[in-house]
Amino acid sequence: MDNKALFKIGYGLYVLSTNYENHDNGCIVNSVMQLTSNPLRIAVNVNKSNYTHDLIKDSCVFNLSMLTTETPMKVFEHFGFQSGRNVNKFEDCKEEHRTVNHVLYLPNFTNAFIACHVVETIDFGTHTMFIGEVLDAEVLSDKPSVTYDYYQTNIKPKPQPKAEKPANGKRRWVCKVCGYIYEGDELPDDFICPTCKHGKEDFEEIL
Repeated sequence: MDNKALFKIGYGLYVLSTNYENHDNGCIVNSVMQLTSNPLRIAVNVNKSNYTHDLIKDSCVFNLSMLTTETPMKVFEHFGFQSGRNVNKFEDCKEEHRTVNHVLYLPNFTNAFIACHVVETIDFGTHTMFIGEVLDAEVLSDKPSVTYDYYQTNIKPKPQPKAEKPANGKRRWVCKVCGYIYEGDELPDDFICPTCKHGKEDFEEIL
């Protein structure tokens, strides 16, 4: 099966942010959809391994910042390739960008934000779907939204030439998302990339 077919689904890319006990955090997500218009409700699916997931579960509030096609790779690296358990991702964000639910939104490279309060959660095993009632929303620019396909084609760095097999004879796998290389006899089925948190299906062996 070619998992790249899933990249053709019309995903957008967003910074999902929250605040719990005065601690701000956010991560990159792509599974967002409007469920209803009256009441106005939005659903977002979040991997349970993300620190943002735990904070939303406790705080019951979140914001979505809609990223634009001008978003540089450093934004995806900042919010997607490191954990809020180790770094303050909103250290440079001003209080004026805090919305009615007391959550920050990303003011740069964003064409709109949506502020929500969680009204329901659905457990999907590895992920939780948070259903939020919209409290506020604002359009910030007319720049086009970035899609996952656009990110793959125009923003994400192109793969580097495959490295030679190491002298110790170990096999190597490279993450197709961030370029992290795993070395060993086998790539475990439950392996999660320590850099971008993607699973085994997003690795390919370096031959």
